[in-house]
Amino acid sequence: MVGIPLALGQSASPVRALVQGEGSAMRMSAARFTSELARNGGLKREIERCTYVAMTTAMQIAYCNNRHVLASRLARWLLMVRDRLGRDEFRMTQEFLAVMLGVRRAGVTGAAGALQRRGLIRYSRGKVLILRPDALRAAACSCYDAIRKLEKGYAR
Repeated sequence: MVGIPLALGQSASPVRALVQGEGSAMRMSAARFTSELARNGGLKREIERCTYVAMTTAMQIAYCNNRHVLASRLARWLLMVRDRLGRDEFRMTQEFLAVMLGVRRAGVTGAAGALQRRGLIRYSRGKVLILRPDALRAAACSCYDAIRKLEKGYAR
C-alpha cells in the first residue's frame, strides 16, 4: 500500500515506491484517494492499520539491522518476500538485496553462499529458490516471527 503520506495530510512522499515482484495492482489519483478517505470511515481505519503495521515493521527492521548477523537478516528478508509473493521462487538481485539490507554486495554474496551451502536456498543469476522454508525460518533471526505476528494480528 502506498499513499500513507496522503492519509497523514502530506501532499508528497520523501520516498519512492518500488515494485519487487510481478502481480496486479490498483491505482487512484491523490485527489480521489483524499476524497474517499474523508468519506469512508472503513477505508480510514484500514489505512490507519496499514500505517501502524508499516511503521512498526520499519522500526523492527532498523533494530534487526543493528543487532543480527547478515545471514540471519538475509533469511528474514527472503522469507518476507516469499510471504508477500506467495511462492518459493522469485527474482532478486544481490545489488537490490545489498541496498535493502544496508550492506555491500560482497556481504550478500557471502551470506547467500552460506545459506546455499546449507541447502536452504538456491541462488543463481538473480533468481532465488527457497528449498526448505522451515529450515530457512529457523536460520532467520527472531525479527521474522515478530514481524509476522504483527502482520497477522492486524490482518483482515
